[in-house]
Formats: sequence, C-alpha cells, structure tokens
Amino acid sequence: MSPLRIATFNLLHGQPLAADGSPLPYPDQAADPLHEAIAALDADVLALQEVDRYQQRSGLSDQSAVAATAMGATDWRFAAALHGRPAPVAGWLRDPAVPGLRVYGPEELECATDLPSYGTTLLTRLPVQHWRARRFAPAPFGLPLRVAGRRGLTPVPDEPRAALAAVLTGERGPFTVVATHLSFVPGWNMAQLAGIRRWIADLPRPYLVLGDFNLVGPVPRTVLGGATALDRSPGAGRRARYPRPLPSARRRAGREVPARLRGWHDLARTPTYPSHRPAVQFDHVLAVGVPRTAVGTVSAPRVGVSDHRPLLVEVDL
Repeated sequence: MSPLRIATFNLLHGQPLAADGSPLPYPDQAADPLHEAIAALDADVLALQEVDRYQQRSGLSDQSAVAATAMGATDWRFAAALHGRPAPVAGWLRDPAVPGLRVYGPEELECATDLPSYGTTLLTRLPVQHWRARRFAPAPFGLPLRVAGRRGLTPVPDEPRAALAAVLTGERGPFTVVATHLSFVPGWNMAQLAGIRRWIADLPRPYLVLGDFNLVGPVPRTVLGGATALDRSPGAGRRARYPRPLPSARRRAGREVPARLRGWHDLARTPTYPSHRPAVQFDHVLAVGVPRTAVGTVSAPRVGVSDHRPLLVEVDL
C-alpha cells in the first residue's frame, strides 16, 4: 500500500519571489508559477491558504481550479473568507453584498467572476464522503508585521478566516482532514484552533488538521489536546455518523499487534517561514489516531512562489 502524500501550503496568492525573498512580477500567464509549484508537490491531499479567486493582482485566475488541475484532484472546495479586493494598509475593501462565508467547488467554475474573493482551499484525489465549512470572525485589532516587499514592520489588520473539513475514504477506512488558516493575533488563533476541534467532534477519526496556524512549537498540539479533554459540545460522546476505521496494525514477531494511538502530535517538525531562509514553523500537519510508525518522509521544498514553504508528509492511512 502506497503512503498518502499530505501537504499544506500558504500561497501568498501565488506571488513569485526572488532568491532573496523579494517579490517578482507575475509572468504573462500569471497562474503558471503556481501550477508548477503544486504539480511538483504531487500531493494526494492538499490544504491551501491565502488563495485568490478572480483577483486582479493574481491575473484574475481561480487559483483553486489551477491547483486542482496541477495535482489531478478529483474533488475540492474553496471557502471564501471574504469577498472584496486587497487595499494597501487598509487590508481589504470588502464587498458588502457578500458579507459571510461562501463555498465554491468544481461545479462553480467560471461562475461569480464578478465577485473576487480570498480564502482557504482543500483538494483531494480521494473519494469524499462529507464536506463542511465555517468562518471565523477577525480579531478586533491587528498587529505590526513584516510584509514581503516592505521594510520594517507594517500595521496589518486581522481578517476573517475559514476552515474546511472533509471525510475522506482511505485504504483503511474513513478519516477526517481539516484545512485552515488561523489569525496572527495571539490568543485569538488558539481559540479558533480549539473551536475547530469541537467543530469536528462528530466526524470519524483519525483526524488530520493542516494549515498555517501562526503558532509555533508545541502550542498547536497542546491547544488541540486541551480542547479534546474539555470537549462538552453537543456532538461529544455520540456515535459518529460515519463508520470508524479499525486501528491500523503493525507486524511484530510474526503476529499483528494493534498500534498504540496517542494524543495529538506533529507529523512534521521543520521550519517553513520565510521561504528563502526558513527559521520558524507556522505551517503544521497535526494528527490524532495516526501512529507515529505510519509517518514516512517529511519535506519542506523550496518552490517559486510564496513567502512560506509547503510542508509535505507521507502517511500510511
């Protein structure tokens, strides 16, 4: 059985960057660098953040559809955290006609082209049993941050965030994958991550949560573990609506022994930001119900777009 290639990648709207991390102009075919970067990952399941849909700055391309073609995805969803256009310093000029969450998939290609949007995408080559999406409100304040192409710190307001969950069918049975991009405001992002754990409580394990969390070190797995322990949501303790897979087994001394399934843990620990000289890991693949023995190769390859590197993990599921 071949391992699945699970990846997460903050696209920075497909922005090409030079070797020193400075922005480069988009080519005439603006989506080509993004297509090449996604194709090189060869992922079976891919979470994308900072994804544009029909934005002028990225050549009016539907970046989710570009990624789907590049990886050969059989299904995908794009959760538009907001509709509007980017504006210097102000963050976003939002379209008041579409204030909330809207989800697009393969059936919505070439529709709503007059509604430029921005958000999170989850793509897969595996069969999908169930989709769901949610939106997180922005923090009431922003922070000074380093922005590609600008010197020093730039005041940046927070923005709405989105999460997508899919129940996928693997060779060992169903499992749940979540793609998200959390706030950069400390504390606010931790609350969002805890909310995600409660949000998927009725879906089948194993769970994999992928994305740019804007959190480092052991904080994400600690937050998820705490949310699990304190979960008192209406779905907690009820039987999942989908059949739960049997724990995977490993062979020892000629007999099958159930693998020990521990709490939330990182499937990959490697710096991903900034892409030209990685020093910290904001991008994570966290799991529960996946034995450590199921994790294979981990990489964070340099590609031609974004100030983040993609994080790629091979997992037996």
